[in-house]
Amino acid sequence: MAKKKKKDEGSPEPQAVSADAPKEEDAAPATDAPKAEPEPAPAPAPEPAPAPEPEPEPVEPVQDEDAPVVEEFETVTGTDIKLFGRWPTNVTTRDKGLQRYMNLRDIGVPHMSGLYQKKRFWKHKQSIVERLATRMMTPGTIKARIKGKRTSCRSGKKQKVINIIRRAFELIHLKTGENPVQVLVSAIEHSSLREDTTRISMGGISYQSSVDVAPARRVDMAIHLIALGASRRSHNSPVTIEECLTDEILAAARGDSSSFAVARKEEKERISYSAR
Repeated sequence: MAKKKKKDEGSPEPQAVSADAPKEEDAAPATDAPKAEPEPAPAPAPEPAPAPEPEPEPVEPVQDEDAPVVEEFETVTGTDIKLFGRWPTNVTTRDKGLQRYMNLRDIGVPHMSGLYQKKRFWKHKQSIVERLATRMMTPGTIKARIKGKRTSCRSGKKQKVINIIRRAFELIHLKTGENPVQVLVSAIEHSSLREDTTRISMGGISYQSSVDVAPARRVDMAIHLIALGASRRSHNSPVTIEECLTDEILAAARGDSSSFAVARKEEKERISYSAR
């Protein structure tokens, strides 16, 4: 028994390991290992677009069988209106300078009750046939003074003048077979002068100088000369005013010198040519 005790006393006693003591692996951390980078945050997913709402289907009204049927009529635009119920006004103007000043509007009766007489230059909005009618009422001096200067037996009688133009257009159609509005436009183009003279005074001396004529005045002078020529033909003559107006328009449309308007135009242009 004593020997066993001595062996136990001579052997080294094992050291007690405490639970709080760090382990060898934990005591020496690995410093050579690379640090892990933080992962980026995932991008937010896009929100889905809202679906379009379906349009409601139109609901047809329920018609009563006993209700009266309403017919739909087309709106009148005025494109089919004819002068005096016979002549269309969609004609062509060959002189490009006069297109803006010859109104060829769709009109049944050329009478606007003085609508375009309130402002200056509004007469260009007036129908070209009505301008001829108003000029026929005051044609000016005819060969001599007749009931005073610049008076006429048709002064103020517009309905009478409109009937004269209507009958003259019928005669033009019978003689030529063409649209009388187109013939009137051609007559205005051939009888509108392009050059005229004006008086210039300097130091007590006056002389004539040639000038160009504006397009508006060209149309005014042509209508005036046509109306004056028709009135001169019918004055103290058995020929009616309708026939005289027909002959004057036809001769002017051909550019014939037998027309009073064309003859006066050529005379003025000849004088202006010599005054250049």
